Amino acid sequence: MGLLSLGTPLAWDDAKQHADHVRTHGITQFLNIWSRLKDRCGDELLWGDEIEYMVISFDNDAKNAKLSLRQTEILAKLTSITNDIASDRGESDSVPTFHPEYGRYMLESTPGSPYTGSLTDLLSVESDMRYRRRLARKYLKQDEIPFTLTSFPRLGVPGVFTEPYCDPADAVSSHSLFLPEEITNPHARFPTLTANIRRRRGSKVAINLPLFIDDNTPKPFVDPAIPWQRSIYPEDPGSEERGLKVMKSNKPRRERGADFAVAAERQPVQDTEVSLQQRQPEYNDIYAPHDEAIFDRLRKHGIDDPLAKHVAHLFIRDPIVIFSETIDQDDTASNDHFENIQSTNWQTVRFKPPPVNSPIGWRVEFRSMEVQMTDFENAAFSVFVVLLSRAILALNLNFYVPISKVDENMARAQKRDAVRSQKFYFRKDVFPPGSSRASSVCSSGASSPVDGPGGTQQKERKLRNCFPSIPRPVDGFDPRPVEDEYEEMTMEEIMFGKYGRFPGLFGLVYTYLDTLDMTEEERFKLEGYLNLVKRRTDGTLKTAATWIREFVRSHPAYKFDSAVSQEINYDLMVAVDEIERGVRKVPNFLPTGV
Repeated sequence: MGLLSLGTPLAWDDAKQHADHVRTHGITQFLNIWSRLKDRCGDELLWGDEIEYMVISFDNDAKNAKLSLRQTEILAKLTSITNDIASDRGESDSVPTFHPEYGRYMLESTPGSPYTGSLTDLLSVESDMRYRRRLARKYLKQDEIPFTLTSFPRLGVPGVFTEPYCDPADAVSSHSLFLPEEITNPHARFPTLTANIRRRRGSKVAINLPLFIDDNTPKPFVDPAIPWQRSIYPEDPGSEERGLKVMKSNKPRRERGADFAVAAERQPVQDTEVSLQQRQPEYNDIYAPHDEAIFDRLRKHGIDDPLAKHVAHLFIRDPIVIFSETIDQDDTASNDHFENIQSTNWQTVRFKPPPVNSPIGWRVEFRSMEVQMTDFENAAFSVFVVLLSRAILALNLNFYVPISKVDENMARAQKRDAVRSQKFYFRKDVFPPGSSRASSVCSSGASSPVDGPGGTQQKERKLRNCFPSIPRPVDGFDPRPVEDEYEEMTMEEIMFGKYGRFPGLFGLVYTYLDTLDMTEEERFKLEGYLNLVKRRTDGTLKTAATWIREFVRSHPAYKFDSAVSQEINYDLMVAVDEIERGVRKVPNFLPTGV
């Protein structure tokens, strides 16, 4: 969920007049945060998760599973209930929070307070997720169920796929042929965001995905859902107006003219590396334009080159939603202008400065992980990511490859059955130069491991924050070409290891786990989470995409024509709900006992 403000949103023609103002003051706000907190370090590990649900309404008589558009009423009820629970307990930190999202059929939940680095908190993630789902489900209508799915199969099809039914012909914000206006969150930010993106680009948003070609799919395929009589358009404008022509200039916007366009979308994998790692220039090997004036301003303020380029790259973008009441802000007490730009760059990893007037520290948001169908799966992948992050820091590991290879990896990851069929660029040697094995080199401070008798590292029941630097070779530079640092590997090789030098991600996580003091029961529970990730990797358990695809293709009503009918979708949603509740056992999808 992006920045939500109250006020009067400006249409694009009015908003663009204030774009430079927002950028200038957004950078001032960032610099104020930087000046105040740049030396903050040694914080204890705090982390959390965001789970997005889609609420689905079941019409059992008509066998139709539809998206419920009751977000506003549901959130009002959940907010009242959670406030009452917090009041009864005398504390709000243990009560989860629910938030609005872009779709009116969506809910977002977060823990009431961050998880700490304790093993107890690490092992409580699944129960916290289950509690949030149960709480939401308890206060929905009897025929409504919260699902954690990446997409709804019948979104935008002809007929009734929302409850209540709404006509797409009235989609004034998006001008969509398929989705009604009412499917968007009614908060002023969201329809304005939708409309201003369209107005700014001079055309509707176009998302084109490969069709699943089956035995009876029409060839050539003509989408029967498109009202072709409504789809006659004038000739498309030029490439610059459509953002397809790159202007390779870092001049400030006011010197470029109004027609400047950036070819890259706001949702890239990642455009820049911000680490001070020694080969950073070679890793930033894709064209990522930045505002030279903003870059110079950041550098003069003492911000290092990689981070300055990252921020100056974010700020080539226009603010899409501006509220008239918040144009003029106190830059020492607000960071809304900074967040206006930051929160509308949807990259797979987000570097997040501390909020104003908050005890929260510097954060990194890991955004590429798909939500899973069950709380067990979501907990398993969350725990694995946190453990891997601790292993990288505690064992002084280096996983850098050029950004262009990260882009290529994500393109390959989109392919069908990529986990088994694709190879990905990955670093061959992840250990520090001159080291043949992992070493625990950690910084001093409250977040560092404790030394025991004789200088040996004492095992703790806590995940720490460690910030070692990767030492340079003795001669001051690495003589190898950067291309020699990585190669293509299968997912099994990445996860389980290759050669004698690279133990695989699981090997590294287990090395880190061996530094922790935990009981057999705690280790057994962690093994259950890691086992799921392992078996999804080696193919002995199916991914959600494979399981859903096979469910549809084996359904008696499927005509092998690439279409998911209302009946198939209904039965699929029933099956997913039964899996999540543990009623339906699927040993080829989840481990036994889950």
